[in-house]
Amino acid sequence: MGVTDPYLWLEDITGEDALDWVRSRNEPTLAELCGERFEQMQTEALEVLDTDARIPYVRRRGDWLYNYWRDAENPRGLWRRTTLDSYRTDAPDWERVIDLDALASAEDENWVWAGARVIEPDHSLALVTLSRGGSDAAVVREFDMRTKQFVVDGFRVPEAKTQISWEDENAVLIGTDWGDDSLTESGYPRLVKRWRRGTPLDDAETLFSGSRTDVLVAATRDHTPGFERTFLNRAVDFFNDEVYEIRDGELIRIDAPTDATVSAHRNWLLIELRTDWYTGSDTYRAGSLIAADYDEFLAGTADLQVVFEADDHTSLNHYAWTKDKLVIVTLADVVSRVETVTPGSWAIEPVPGIPDNSNAVIVDTDDLGDEIFLDFSGFTTPSRLLHGPVEGPLELIKSAPSFFDADSIAVAQHFATSKDGTAIPYFVVGQQDKGPGPTLLSGYGGFEVSRTPGYDGVTGRLWLARGGTYVLANIRGGGEYGPGWHTQAMREGRHLVAEDFAAVAADLVHSGITTVEQLGAQGGSNGGLLMGIMLTQYPELFGALVCSVPLLDMRRFHLLLAGASWVAEYGDPDDPDDWEFISKYSPYQNISADRSYPPLLMTTSTRDDRVHPGHARKMTAALEAAGHEVRYYENIEGGHAGAADNKQTAFRSALIFEFLHRTLHS
Repeated sequence: MGVTDPYLWLEDITGEDALDWVRSRNEPTLAELCGERFEQMQTEALEVLDTDARIPYVRRRGDWLYNYWRDAENPRGLWRRTTLDSYRTDAPDWERVIDLDALASAEDENWVWAGARVIEPDHSLALVTLSRGGSDAAVVREFDMRTKQFVVDGFRVPEAKTQISWEDENAVLIGTDWGDDSLTESGYPRLVKRWRRGTPLDDAETLFSGSRTDVLVAATRDHTPGFERTFLNRAVDFFNDEVYEIRDGELIRIDAPTDATVSAHRNWLLIELRTDWYTGSDTYRAGSLIAADYDEFLAGTADLQVVFEADDHTSLNHYAWTKDKLVIVTLADVVSRVETVTPGSWAIEPVPGIPDNSNAVIVDTDDLGDEIFLDFSGFTTPSRLLHGPVEGPLELIKSAPSFFDADSIAVAQHFATSKDGTAIPYFVVGQQDKGPGPTLLSGYGGFEVSRTPGYDGVTGRLWLARGGTYVLANIRGGGEYGPGWHTQAMREGRHLVAEDFAAVAADLVHSGITTVEQLGAQGGSNGGLLMGIMLTQYPELFGALVCSVPLLDMRRFHLLLAGASWVAEYGDPDDPDDWEFISKYSPYQNISADRSYPPLLMTTSTRDDRVHPGHARKMTAALEAAGHEVRYYENIEGGHAGAADNKQTAFRSALIFEFLHRTLHS
């Protein structure tokens, strides 16, 4: 554990020597890959990303529907609004609220939109968040929704990983970087304060102090008329939270399991379980959604009701409230099902009209009324937006265009058998009956993130339309089959993620869909860690790998940027018992000069302040020192997404697919 790291200097994100090293790797990669086909694919990708025909998704704020929009004329974007009547037309009349391109030009800043918190219930003020280059750290400014101007001498917060929400029109609840030990080891706020209008930020009143070892603390205000409450959330690790109501200056603990997700709506409390819950008299299964009367639960007298119970094939994906209905989206073998639930009786009714092998997403609901916006899409079905009262009927009001010819493309779900005998589902999308061919396998496998079917016009144009096959693997570590699908693969179970992915790769070859030489794989962030493991432990299964914004040095991940917040997922490398299992798969520590590795494209972003670019830099340097060839590209902007605008996204996509076409078609 005390081995010297010869490439530690590459962790100096903006150091001159480190950036010189980055440029020296970027240049040959771009020289090799940026040819005629790359240029054509970049153009095609940008057409998809910038088209005016895509659906402008909205969120209701009072009488207005708000949308954030980027296109060729507005690469940084517009925050704009319209009415429902106008939105339902083919050419809505949009009113500009914030022109981010004009703002960035006027202030000579590389602003990237990072959202806005609008005060409820009158929607007169907003806390607008602006990021430099796409980083997680951002500035916050108060904005008047009536005048469409930033408020002079209003609430303004310097660049930090700030947590902020409205308490009322004259006070906000805030956690930010005050210096002097105000952050957790993960780099997020550990203090929650009340900041009153017209007072200095440094004079804000402390409401709660968390621990340095927490992930973060944050407070929010529920402004629902008649049910106004202030909540405090203390994330003790990535998966465990203590939730309190702040009432008359006192903290009242909502005594649900810390690893459950707790939320309140009007007089109801919802508890989404990640593990089995033993209450003394009853046992509630992991993955279930439990409801209780809010006040009765705090008093310890609540009658708990099971709203949804998971089984071996069905899991809860997400949910949202209208005023009087709960809308839930579940996954049955990774395919969406949408239902409405009536609180009190908890009777469930299906929402009809969702096609097979599709992904349904609740875009927005009106928690003071009955309105819902619901989107669905599939691998070959562009997005469709439904709207109407939650009890129906829902009307199709927007349809996204097709960006590639899907008539000859089939979608099928298969199951591979992992090393321990577990059936691992995966979707295959490609030309029918064409025999083995170039295939791209995608996976993530972490943090209970579910990968579901969905339309991707860029992948369709740049890969499927050019004869490629796309495969989505629903490996353990994700949430496709509920929290147990994830918890199996945490910490010492991490090897299951790699074994599942390797099983899918082998099954693709065995079933004749592709060959080893024609099989590529791609993953980013935690999925980038997966690619690093495939490179160092399963290189014989692949013809090419794309590793994006990755974690790779698992000996130091917890010391870099937000890495400490992921110790609950991976383990603590400073603990000898944890390092024993982490060291077996950590890609940076398992490079071999004696094994043949498939061609590798490594991509990252200098501005990524979540996963440190040092992971990708050091891994590339170590691979080169061991005699392996790596194509490396680091975007100077982009944050953890890897790109700050549509043009950068199109560039990155074209670069990746050019690499895959060259390596897998040869």
